[in-house]
Amino acid sequence: MRLVILFLILAFVVFGALFGALNSERITIDLYFAQPSVPKGAILLSAVGLGWLLGGLVAWLARVPRLRRDLRATQRELQRARTEPRPPSDGEIGDA
Repeated sequence: MRLVILFLILAFVVFGALFGALNSERITIDLYFAQPSVPKGAILLSAVGLGWLLGGLVAWLARVPRLRRDLRATQRELQRARTEPRPPSDGEIGDA
């Protein structure tokens, strides 16, 4: 599995480098306070990377609080099960 992930990462790096090289013409971006001139491929790859990071953050923020709530509820249930007295099992009823 790690080999597959490593291969995918390597493929994306190669694809990104090729994409950046093929889109090397410079464009000017107006940021109101500055106007940098950067390669088109770099801007597109930066936008993809930023979108990936923001998407991961949103997915994490949507999932983690629910998992923590479920974990706390399960821990409370486990603690309650440990403190409650158990009813006698079938083997303990007649063995007095």
